[in-house]
Amino acid sequence: MVANFLDADGRLRTIPSRRAKLLVVLDHLAQSFELGRTYPESEVNEILARSHPDFAALRRYLVEDRFLSREDGHYWRSGGTVDV
Repeated sequence: MVANFLDADGRLRTIPSRRAKLLVVLDHLAQSFELGRTYPESEVNEILARSHPDFAALRRYLVEDRFLSREDGHYWRSGGTVDV
């Protein structure tokens, strides 16, 4: 389903407005972050900017929907599916 929102280069064409579709996209983006590692905001922005120019909105959605957690300007992955 996430492929419907990606272009040939794997970048998001658009940020879905429907909640269920947005959650699928956020889960996909969460896979860009390693479990157990913290990231400064600048690195989170850089990673998300590879997928879509509105990295600030994506960062906010990831935190609001608990795919990423934030404290003192540092972020870490706290949700999303995990491959075993």
